[in-house]
Amino acid sequence: MNSAWSWYIILGTVASLAACFWLVAWANRQRASEAEIKESEAHVWDEDVRERNNPLPMWWLWLFIGTIVWSLGYLVYYPGMGSYQGLGTWSQEEQYDAEVQAAEAKYGAIFAAYGQTEVEELVKDPAALAIGASLYQNYCSQCHGSAARGARGFPNLTDDAWQYGGGPAQIEHSILHGRNGIMPPLGAVIGSDVAVDNLVDFVLAMPDGIDTGLPGYADYMKHCVACHGPAGDGLQVIGAPRLNDDVWLYGSSPQEIRKTIVQGRQGYMPANRDLIGPDRARILAAYVYSLSR
Repeated sequence: MNSAWSWYIILGTVASLAACFWLVAWANRQRASEAEIKESEAHVWDEDVRERNNPLPMWWLWLFIGTIVWSLGYLVYYPGMGSYQGLGTWSQEEQYDAEVQAAEAKYGAIFAAYGQTEVEELVKDPAALAIGASLYQNYCSQCHGSAARGARGFPNLTDDAWQYGGGPAQIEHSILHGRNGIMPPLGAVIGSDVAVDNLVDFVLAMPDGIDTGLPGYADYMKHCVACHGPAGDGLQVIGAPRLNDDVWLYGSSPQEIRKTIVQGRQGYMPANRDLIGPDRARILAAYVYSLSR
C-alpha cells in the first residue's frame, strides 16, 4: 500500500470516529425540556398512539461513547490505520498460516490416505464423495454452478461431453494443472461473409451427419478438420470439442457459432495444484468423475 492510500484510510477512519463522537455529543445537547415533552404527549394518532419526545437514558449514551473509545484502542493495537501495523503482533497472514497448519495437522492424514487411493475406488466411498462435494462447492461452483451444470463458457460436468476427456486421469490433470483452450479467429482467413455463413450452416448440420454437398464443406476440410476431425468428433488431446453432437459451450445459435469462427474463443481453467494440493485434487476428481456416472 503506497503512502497516499495509507493516509487516505487513516484520515477517513479518524474523521468517521470524530463525526460519530460529534453526533452523540450534539444529540445529547438537544435534549427536550419538560415543557416540550409534556406538549408532545398531546400528539395522538389512531385513537391511542401518543408521541413522546423522551431523551435516551444516560447509560445508553455512555455505551455509544464507550464504543468509540474502544475502537480507538483497537486501532492502536491492531492494524487498521492504513499501513500502520499496530502495537500488537497480530497479522492476518500469520493467523491464516496458523489456521492452515492446524487444519493440515488435523486433516492431513485423512487427505493423504485418500490421495493414495485410485479415483475409481474413491467413487465407491460415500465419505470421500462427501468431502469431494464440499471441495467442489468451495473451489468449483463459482464457474460450473452449484449443481455442476455449467453456464455459458463453462462446461457442464454432469454429462458425457468432455473436451479434454472424462477419465479419472484427465479430470485430475485439469484440476491440478488447469487448461488453456484456444480457438483461433478465422474470419480473415476464410474471407467473405458468404463463406463464413456457409461454414456456419455446415457446422449446424453436422449433428445430422456430414453432408459433403453443402457449400461450407470445402472450408471445413481446409480450416477446421485438423482440430475437429473429418466427422466432427473433436480432439481431446488439445481440447477441440465435438461438433457432431448437440452440446455447445457458447450457444448453438448461428450468431454465436459465427462469432466463434470469426473472432475465436479463449477458454481458461486455472491450475489448482498450489491451492488445494494433490491429495485434495484426487478427492475432488473422484467427485467430479462421479457426477457424469
